Amino acid sequence: MDKVKRLLEEKGATIYSVSPETSVWDTAGAMADRHIGAILVMEDRHVMGIFSERDLLVRVLLAGRDPKATPIQDVMSTDMVYVTPDTSVREAMAVMTQRRCRHLPVLEEGELKGLVSIGDCTRWVSRDQDYTIRHLTEYIHGRYPA
Repeated sequence: MDKVKRLLEEKGATIYSVSPETSVWDTAGAMADRHIGAILVMEDRHVMGIFSERDLLVRVLLAGRDPKATPIQDVMSTDMVYVTPDTSVREAMAVMTQRRCRHLPVLEEGELKGLVSIGDCTRWVSRDQDYTIRHLTEYIHGRYPA
């Protein structure tokens, strides 16, 4: 069974974050520059929360807040769930589906190892299924190596 640690090894464990005092405006700019849908809010090396495109829409724009004057700590999500590097990719997908979130921090013994998205997991599972289908087809057609 494929684990989140293998996904992170392939995708890379680059972690983008902002400090709690960063404005929503600057945070949204950092997300746009990096083409990411969520960013961790960290103080020192501790995860304080996560800010997503959904948070921007609901907690800032629809709430009528000024993005330039609002610190990210006032609108970030703090009810986060984490996975470990040994969590299976499919289990991570199930957690995201159940919790209705699209990003999960990966922690090992309290240390942040990376962030996985539902897109990362979907690509991983899809690629694995393609590989299995190709090899089964080769086996059925007698082209499977002995």
